[in-house]
Amino acid sequence: MIVALIAACEIGFWVLLAAGLAFRYLLRMPRTGLALLLCEPLLEVVLLVATALDLKNGAEPNWTHGLAALYIGYTVGHGHRTVKWLDGHAAHRFGGAPPPRKPPQYGMPRARHEGKVWMGTVVGAAVATALLQLAIWYVDDPSRVTSLESWRYVAWRAAGIHGLVALSYLIWPRKAPAGEPGVPLEKERVRR
Repeated sequence: MIVALIAACEIGFWVLLAAGLAFRYLLRMPRTGLALLLCEPLLEVVLLVATALDLKNGAEPNWTHGLAALYIGYTVGHGHRTVKWLDGHAAHRFGGAPPPRKPPQYGMPRARHEGKVWMGTVVGAAVATALLQLAIWYVDDPSRVTSLESWRYVAWRAAGIHGLVALSYLIWPRKAPAGEPGVPLEKERVRR
């Protein structure tokens, strides 16, 4: 049941997102579109309540409950950025706004961008960990919560791997090719 609900929440996320953007830009009803976009967090609340009720009704804590916590954490950590990115593209394509700014491609600006995205993953892992810990306390039976405990490690392993990828942009920054538009050329040495 929980896996089906996670899938329904994911589908609902994209349906609400598409409907919200359609109302904002195609139907020129920005308030209705904003209301639809603001309904998206309710999907995570529904999933959280359903998971808690499932555990309360005596369900054996398993991987589905852990996956629900990770899904909610991911949505908290990256949902706003995803909606903002898609809203910028919809505003450009259908609303006449200028094209959204692309993330930087080179050097320290790219490293800072990757660091910000990684922070979303850290927030997601922290939220998932908190939800899993609450579920562990709620079940209150150490013999039944080992699968929930293992999902905490999954969340932080994902955050660690993503952190290493983000760190690689800092350690080995990508250099812009010479002469690319918008990239300053190195100053030529003046011979005396």
